[in-house]
Amino acid sequence: MITVVPDEGSEPAETPVDFGAFVRKMGGAASGGLVVQPRMGISAPEEMRAGLMATKAANATTVGTITLDSYTRVGNLKAADTALREGIGLNGYPIVNHPRKVTRHVLSGTWGQDFPVQIRHGSATPRDIFSAMMALRLNATEGGPVSYCLPYGRTPLADSMRNWEECSDLFAQLREIGVEPHLESFGGCMMGQLCPPSQLIAMAVLEAMFFYQHGLRSISVSYAQQTNMVQDIEGVFALRRLCHELVPTENVHVVIYAYMGVYPTTEDGAYRLLGQAAELGVTCGAERIIVKTKAESKRIPVVAENVEALEYASGVAARTKSPAVGYYGEDTETYLEAKAIVDAVLNLDADVGHALLLAFKYGYMDIPYCVHPDNMGRTRSYIDERGWLRWSEIGSLPLGKLVSRRISKKATSTDLLRDLQYVRGEFDCASWTPGELWADREG
Repeated sequence: MITVVPDEGSEPAETPVDFGAFVRKMGGAASGGLVVQPRMGISAPEEMRAGLMATKAANATTVGTITLDSYTRVGNLKAADTALREGIGLNGYPIVNHPRKVTRHVLSGTWGQDFPVQIRHGSATPRDIFSAMMALRLNATEGGPVSYCLPYGRTPLADSMRNWEECSDLFAQLREIGVEPHLESFGGCMMGQLCPPSQLIAMAVLEAMFFYQHGLRSISVSYAQQTNMVQDIEGVFALRRLCHELVPTENVHVVIYAYMGVYPTTEDGAYRLLGQAAELGVTCGAERIIVKTKAESKRIPVVAENVEALEYASGVAARTKSPAVGYYGEDTETYLEAKAIVDAVLNLDADVGHALLLAFKYGYMDIPYCVHPDNMGRTRSYIDERGWLRWSEIGSLPLGKLVSRRISKKATSTDLLRDLQYVRGEFDCASWTPGELWADREG
């Protein structure tokens, strides 16, 4: 049982803005642009506050991010406490260990009606995190019972499912006091790379349905930029269509993640890749983008690099033409594959959480190259000659009528290493005109 301890005097003077409503108002079709968001988490409160202030002051429509540290992610609060007492820097903000008055100070002057803040954590055991957020009335976060379990550790999937059921139910209770909670599915980002888009889309849609079953009405779904722009466009349109068909709330938006795999080492390559992610978002009518920076291949970026990336992505989005409409209603290859997976999972049980557990047990969902014990591990993928992510082995995925076994191939370790480096190679090459990029950045 989760207990939220109210923090006397901690409540903000006004009701927190609905993160989802804000993003839908300021991004996507409503504005023709994108709301831009950094990945940012700093353990020192004053530096975290400075990061939020810089994000808010950027020349772009922004939302703030507080990314939590690894100790908090895995529930090792004792280690986080030791680090704070001994002045050891963490790789994120320890929201559970910092006193609430400290976090309240971090948020003061930033978090408000014109600048919502999202808590990002990556935890399969998020009880303490949700309790800390709710005590501060922080009403936007992300994750999911599968997408925050399989890639990050060995917590049994059934345990993660129970944890996320409890926390989603609890989070939804904010609506009873007039605060709209927002949850984003991380399902479209599983493993970061080399998962064909159809399974990413299916996962995001199913986790959004899971959130809805547990009382959430403000929801977003993620899609991580992959290896081919045309396939990505097809994928985001498929994601939007399936959400429209299956998630019964109007308050849903799409967030694009700039590429999450091996990143270009050159500054120009990094910006070119980020620019293409922004173009993808606008082209498909997405509302928000989470950026990466020129430092991504080398180290954790500093605040100034994050701001530069935010402004660059926003500038590219502003200059990108309005959304295309051609793919939205089409039965594309990606849509049909994603729908086949979603339908097969939903046929297993009326409870989406239980259906997801059964789906992994039977191999109806099976993430390539994921070594979690609850993942069957019989699927593999590869990048074809056009740069599209393809299935090389489908295991027990319900795609037998859609994926030709004749083109299946065995991926070797050499193939895998080559595919992991594919995007870096493509974007670090000199086959494009640098002047175009610098014109974007100066614009």
